[in-house]
Amino acid sequence: MGGLNILIQGGLLGGFYALFAIGLSLSFGIMRLVNIAHGDFIVLSAYVGMLAIQGTGLDPFSSLVIVVPAMFVLGYAVQRGLLNFTLAGGLLPPLLVTFGISVIIQNGLLQGFGAYDHRLHEGPIETASLHLPGGIDVGVYPLVVFAVAVLGIAALQLLFYQTRLGRAFRAVSDDADTAELMGIDNRKLYALALGIAMVFTAIAGVLFGIRTIFDPAAGPIRLILAFEAVIIGGLGSMWGTLVGGMVLGIAQAIGAALNPNWQILAGHIAFLVILIIRPNGLFPRTRD
Repeated sequence: MGGLNILIQGGLLGGFYALFAIGLSLSFGIMRLVNIAHGDFIVLSAYVGMLAIQGTGLDPFSSLVIVVPAMFVLGYAVQRGLLNFTLAGGLLPPLLVTFGISVIIQNGLLQGFGAYDHRLHEGPIETASLHLPGGIDVGVYPLVVFAVAVLGIAALQLLFYQTRLGRAFRAVSDDADTAELMGIDNRKLYALALGIAMVFTAIAGVLFGIRTIFDPAAGPIRLILAFEAVIIGGLGSMWGTLVGGMVLGIAQAIGAALNPNWQILAGHIAFLVILIIRPNGLFPRTRD
């Protein structure tokens, strides 16, 4: 049962990592944009949630009605007003610009809120658990986060393959120049894509703020975890992102069971091993 408990706890932790990674996978899959500021946008979402809670008295879950639209508008504006102008130059210009955005976010949060730790409190759900046979306790909150990740990916799959907008996204991803010749406004579509990615970033940020403390410097490690989940699953594969997050979470759970100091290291080792064996990830995206 010890091994089963490790798999369950690690898999649920992987759902959290997958939620971190959805926005990153979406922006790369459609725009080939590696967003270095992705982790900082997650942390920024947590701070926006904190301000919404303080200003309105809402609980963290309810604050999403403010945080999600705010981050969508921010993502749309950043892509339309800034990042669109960097895409023609290859991978390097977006990397440099998003690195600059990362620095601005971290320093802005540091100036506005100080280097103090913060936490969003949702109440009893944070500590509630389900008791399974064999002495296994499963936290309710990790189950909620995992369910949100699964539903989010399922919603994106429906968007991509069952809607006209999704077909436009896939066309731009496959061949942006041809899509533009067919009348698709790439710049507007890219802005909409980052806006949608920011929706999931907002959700991840608020749920992250409920799970653990956060501060202005918490973004880079979220970026690394998201990046590893995306790479393990396969670039552009949404369900692969979920599997990648679960692989990362289970590896960390195994490492923590062996030695608490090995938790993060075990995840990085799993990432490197899979990268060596499957350079394109477990489920690389295929062209339709």
